[in-house]
Amino acid sequence: MGEQGRVAPARRRGLADEVADRVREAIYSGAYPPGAQLREVELSSALEVSRGPVREALLRLEREGLVRSAWHRGATVTTLSRQDVAELDSLRGALERLAVQQVCAQASDEDIAAIEQAAERMADAPDEHAMVRRDIAFHDAVYAAAAHGRLQEAWQAIRSQVHLFLLTRIRVSAEGYLAHMPGEHRELATALRARDAERAMALFATHRRHAFEILAEAADAAPEPDTTADRTDAAHADTA
Repeated sequence: MGEQGRVAPARRRGLADEVADRVREAIYSGAYPPGAQLREVELSSALEVSRGPVREALLRLEREGLVRSAWHRGATVTTLSRQDVAELDSLRGALERLAVQQVCAQASDEDIAAIEQAAERMADAPDEHAMVRRDIAFHDAVYAAAAHGRLQEAWQAIRSQVHLFLLTRIRVSAEGYLAHMPGEHRELATALRARDAERAMALFATHRRHAFEILAEAADAAPEPDTTADRTDAAHADTA
């Protein structure tokens, strides 16, 4: 296949990356809320690309946990179940405890300053979606300050899902979110500046707890998903 065979796949991967970025940003902005359908034909038309890169992009977003797909329903923005909420909260907690220990033990003053700056940027967030972005950026700064490569990789593996977690939180209840987040994050940054790992870990746990309780309560109140179609499709697949 020569040079042409090597170049064409690279272009397709690059286009799929761009499509994934666009769809991800649309999810983060609230244009596609949890449960929204992501139809290949519509996305292909809107983005003026063929369906191939759209399909690749949706697969990438599925690997990130932002999208779920079923062959009888297509792709949809992930709706977090009670188990999803619990697993994300517990894993995030484990990662944050290590991050806090690392930051308090060895982060430079410049690293701490970057965390403080990220907290200050939350004060003028114009809306809840912008606040979620700045919330995530604060935690990005904490993991960067931890200077632990594998910890950073673990955070990146769940970062999109945590973003979705927070988007779901404001969708369920945005009460107090804009008002309380800047102060909470300043307090977290202050504890890290003081190198007080015990206090910082307690504050991070409290910070997570409120969002977890909101989402867990909402997930418990949600109706059970209808699995009739899944069973019917599975039966058809078995007899095909």
